[in-house]
Amino acid sequence: MANTAQSKKRARQAVARQDVNKARRSRIRTFLRKVEEALASGNQDAAAAALKAAQPEVMRGVTKGVLHANTVARKISRLNHRVKSLGLAATA
Repeated sequence: MANTAQSKKRARQAVARQDVNKARRSRIRTFLRKVEEALASGNQDAAAAALKAAQPEVMRGVTKGVLHANTVARKISRLNHRVKSLGLAATA
């Protein structure tokens, strides 16, 4: 339990940051789910648009410290590959 005034304040700040981070992480997951749903529908244009909308939001998660940079790079790379392969599958 926090005893000093400083530690009590830090505990309050930690709770506030936790709420902000939780909201941001939820928002990122929503954007990624929209990309997954567009991929599942098989519509490359919708998937590409959803990915384009998701990228800045996910990268913002990196700058705010919610996600690790390599994790985001891997996720974006894999989604991008799936969107492009969706277009190749449709033309073949």
